[in-house]
Amino acid sequence: MPTQCSTEPFDFARVEGHKVVASFDGGTITSDAGALLLGQTNRVVRLVDRFAACFCDRRRPDLIEHSVSTLIGQRLYGIALGYEDLNDHDHLRHDPLFAVMAGKLRARRPDCAAVAGKSTLNRLELSKPEPTRYHKISYEAAAVEALFVDLFLEAHRTAPAQIILDLDATDDPIHGGQEGRFFHGYYDSYCYLPLYIFCGRHLLAAKLRRANIDASAGAIEEVERIAGQIRVRWPKVRILLRADSGFAREALMAWCEANDIDYLFGLAKNDRLIEEIATELAAAAQDSEQSGKPARRFKDFSYQTRSSWSCERRVVGKAEWMTPSLAESDDTTRRARAKAAKAAATDPARPAGRANPRFVVTSLPAATHKAQDLYERLYCARGEMENRIKECQLDLFADRTSAHTMRANQLRLWFASMAYVLVSALRRIGLAKTRFADATCGTIRLKVLKIGAFVRVSVRRIKFSMASAFPYTDVFAAAWATLDKAAR
Repeated sequence: MPTQCSTEPFDFARVEGHKVVASFDGGTITSDAGALLLGQTNRVVRLVDRFAACFCDRRRPDLIEHSVSTLIGQRLYGIALGYEDLNDHDHLRHDPLFAVMAGKLRARRPDCAAVAGKSTLNRLELSKPEPTRYHKISYEAAAVEALFVDLFLEAHRTAPAQIILDLDATDDPIHGGQEGRFFHGYYDSYCYLPLYIFCGRHLLAAKLRRANIDASAGAIEEVERIAGQIRVRWPKVRILLRADSGFAREALMAWCEANDIDYLFGLAKNDRLIEEIATELAAAAQDSEQSGKPARRFKDFSYQTRSSWSCERRVVGKAEWMTPSLAESDDTTRRARAKAAKAAATDPARPAGRANPRFVVTSLPAATHKAQDLYERLYCARGEMENRIKECQLDLFADRTSAHTMRANQLRLWFASMAYVLVSALRRIGLAKTRFADATCGTIRLKVLKIGAFVRVSVRRIKFSMASAFPYTDVFAAAWATLDKAAR
């Protein structure tokens, strides 16, 4: 039954002699009318139905009130609108907006709403590979993983000459007794360690993993699957893998070299690498002392580890000398500052500041990718992926993996990831020529999707009378026109 809200008025301070009162008697009103644009976006990319097709429904057809497509759409739209908890849907199932998005205004049974409540959605999330009495819907992991890549490919009208796949692992803190629970020393918490793969703003993979593994674990399998699917559609595309030093592993680099895939990985520094750029570090220190600003130089050289690498590979070293002010601003370098202070006391001629050497290893040839450009323009751009992960985890709740099993938590991660794909499609298609073309998912939700509206259902139409004071009517109109054209 709908929540029974009090209609008693609430009195507030008077304004210019007027009494200010408020009460919950507005009738059929939604606060998320902007989500109609998400529904229009879904018409263009057909995400909900295709995601629902990745599930196997073993329920009795004559007893089904809510189809898998309705459940999937309800969950994705809810996450996109900021409702991360299943408990929220016990109230949202009575919201007219969600009924319209589901294409279903009323339930067949008198004890149901047009869309599902928390218990039905919970049974979906806790699905098992084999049906049980209470869990008869299960997902096919391979189909879900392939759908991410299909959506990426369809977002391009023509095949690009080259694509860059960014790989990264991040922490997903857990606070209970979830399956696969391990303590990670770097993140100083119990967590999962999901693997993300992006191409620009396109999400291609979100793989939930235990935290007791190397950051690159499973990367070869994921890249092999994604690259194979991409090359079926784009056989001539060049693929470059880009990641931090956690992925500079012999197995991954050797696999790339054997499969005509380029790579650009960070490389953890050691004494041999630092010794290789000692001359450049000294020159950078001298430049910094003369200018009073940080200075950097680059060196291109061949390098092979003593035992772990099978061959020599190209390494680019950045020899940077930081000024004292910059060095002291980094709280993680206390040991380095103490070492520099000790060195300065024993060698007064030593320049002030500290060294900040960095290294990358790559298969890209020096003839076409000069050292400085390779590091500053190509490798450093990898940091943009961090913003995409933040969108998934902070704006779309990808870190809400609080179910007991890893299978259920993987599905929760995919729900958040598909919600990201949907909002990203709205941004890419509908908002491309508006002021929100580069906005985050959280900003799009706040500025575009959260619109109050009075909903009236008549014989001929359903009208959302949106707030006249909404400040971005031009953005809404532009997005609607673009999506409407794309959906035809």
